[in-house]
Amino acid sequence: MEELIARVTEKTGLEASVARKAIGLILAFLKKEGPANEVNQLIAALPGAEEAIAQAGNGGGGGLMGMVGAMGGGVMALGGQLMGAGVSMGQMQPLGRELFAYGREKAGEDVMGPIVGAVPGLSQFV
Repeated sequence: MEELIARVTEKTGLEASVARKAIGLILAFLKKEGPANEVNQLIAALPGAEEAIAQAGNGGGGGLMGMVGAMGGGVMALGGQLMGAGVSMGQMQPLGRELFAYGREKAGEDVMGPIVGAVPGLSQFV
């Protein structure tokens, strides 16, 4: 997980603690919304992923974006949670791209492809 956090902080400018929470939020979202078999394979391939998910908690996106996200569900809800954790709109796409590139390195395209394909709206962030 530390390697992934370092890569995310380099690409996004996020502090390590914010990057860890954001990664946990994204993985928790994928666990809830994505195809179970592939998401479980991804989490198994990322050391520290379960801990990051647990530390992220439910995210609770703040403010107006959190409310919009809660109403819209899906990727919008994730966006609200990420903003509540301190990730700006401009940092979301580089964060997603780096996380998914790392996932492809560790778990393979045969795991990541179905995840991206199964979650509506996710492809624009990865």
